[in-house]
Amino acid sequence: MSVMKTSFEAKPIRTATRSVQPDWIDYNGHMNVAYYILAIDTSLDEAFDNIGIGAALVKSHRMGPMALVSQIHYLDEMFEGQRFNCDVQILDADHKRMHMFVLMNNLDKGTVAATYESLSMNVDLQARRSANYPDDVLPTIMALKEAHAGLPWPDQVGAKIGIRR
Repeated sequence: MSVMKTSFEAKPIRTATRSVQPDWIDYNGHMNVAYYILAIDTSLDEAFDNIGIGAALVKSHRMGPMALVSQIHYLDEMFEGQRFNCDVQILDADHKRMHMFVLMNNLDKGTVAATYESLSMNVDLQARRSANYPDDVLPTIMALKEAHAGLPWPDQVGAKIGIRR
């Protein structure tokens, strides 16, 4: 695997524009919660490929990121055919973990449809145990972490779940 990009702009990674598919619509007439996760996860795969920890890492090193914990906030309904993209921000990272935040943008309405926060860990797929990112990938992750360090943290980061009284 070649050395990846080691400098990034101080802005989230913007993913490709996609649209809500007909089979993503539930009996309430809007996008089902499971498909928000699918849409965000597919966008994360794109971002991971962009920074070198996606499919190429699996192929070259037999390792890749796995989610440890995640939280999603559903902020606006999405309907069939509406276009969206995602903005991926790295909040923190170390030698084998990454804390990230994703905004799912409804491009037709100009709103944030959902947010997704996740902590992932790099996993050796043969040993099925955590592993350090390879030396040819870690500088890219650290450069992205540094580029995003000055960005404001979204309000939903670390949100506690419960009934507010």
